[in-house]
Amino acid sequence: MILNRQISRIFLVSQRTIVLAWIILLPLVTSGCTTIGYYKQAVQGHLQLMRARQPVEQVIKDQSTSPELREKLQTLLDARVFAVEALGLPENDSYSTFVETGKSAITWNVVATEEFSLNPKTWCFPVAGCVSYRGYFDRADADAYANELKAENLDVTIGGATAYSTLGWFEDPILDTMLRGRDYQFVGILFHELAHQQLYVKDDSDFNEAFATFVEQEGARQWLEYRGQSDRITEYEDNLTRAEGFVSLLRSTRQQLVDLYRQELDEDSMRQQKAAVFSSMRDEYEQLKISWNGYSGYDGWFKREINNARLIAVSTYRRFVPAFMAMYIEAGEDLEKFYEVAQVTAELPADERRERMSAYLSALRATSRATASQ
Repeated sequence: MILNRQISRIFLVSQRTIVLAWIILLPLVTSGCTTIGYYKQAVQGHLQLMRARQPVEQVIKDQSTSPELREKLQTLLDARVFAVEALGLPENDSYSTFVETGKSAITWNVVATEEFSLNPKTWCFPVAGCVSYRGYFDRADADAYANELKAENLDVTIGGATAYSTLGWFEDPILDTMLRGRDYQFVGILFHELAHQQLYVKDDSDFNEAFATFVEQEGARQWLEYRGQSDRITEYEDNLTRAEGFVSLLRSTRQQLVDLYRQELDEDSMRQQKAAVFSSMRDEYEQLKISWNGYSGYDGWFKREINNARLIAVSTYRRFVPAFMAMYIEAGEDLEKFYEVAQVTAELPADERRERMSAYLSALRATSRATASQ
């Protein structure tokens, strides 16, 4: 993602992956010039990456490859085998090649909402369905489109994505943008992207990202155990705990804004109270850092303008991660059975799927309360 290593791996998972499976249907697109121009840049950006691919094993053997890159690529090759054999994720040629982009992000994703709403603007594409972001391979293009939306008085944010998925339609490469942070972080990205190939529901970003995030987290734990590094799971869990604390703060802020936007206030009053909510959130973050013994990995997020769109870009997609944990427990902590249950849930009509996921959340909370009272 963007900002710093911690943010890139934890906050913007919602935008880390831009799904481009729909580009194969480009010849079917017959809409206006603006849309065609958008598809064109997506296709060109994707094909440029495909042309730049090198077999990972060849890069590892190349004497000019740095020891650090060689070690990371070998780790990912090992993790790719583990993903298939231990996690039951798709076996194909994805992530068997490497592209050095030299960029800070591979795509730049635009997210937008109304000034007094937390319902994101959506864009719809063939195959991938409707998603709450619009991705660009060039930052300048993303900036230009963001400015158009800002001119419509929308709250807008731009987030850099370190990876993207074509849902198995193409042999997606490992990108240098994916190789940041600790090993369990970039290995987690690999599991996350493969999880999108395992299960993807059209028009349901919340479900898709929460599923992939859960598989990423459980996969990282099992991978550390497999490598005889169980002692590092605590370090990994601490990262997740801080992430959850941060997201909980954003979630409570989101609810305050939802309640505010339901009130019948004039625009000036609404705007002032909205600013007060964000100011309070900043104060609460400073208190949160104290509980983290001064850990400041999320400071960069607060240095930028905070608006509705930024909350959407971070918090929405994590809501159902605990629900998938409950589903996993129900499946006897067996990933194969878990995937089967998730598939059945994915095939439900959208409203029923939401109800099912909410029921899992409620069940998990009830179990947690019962355990705490003992």
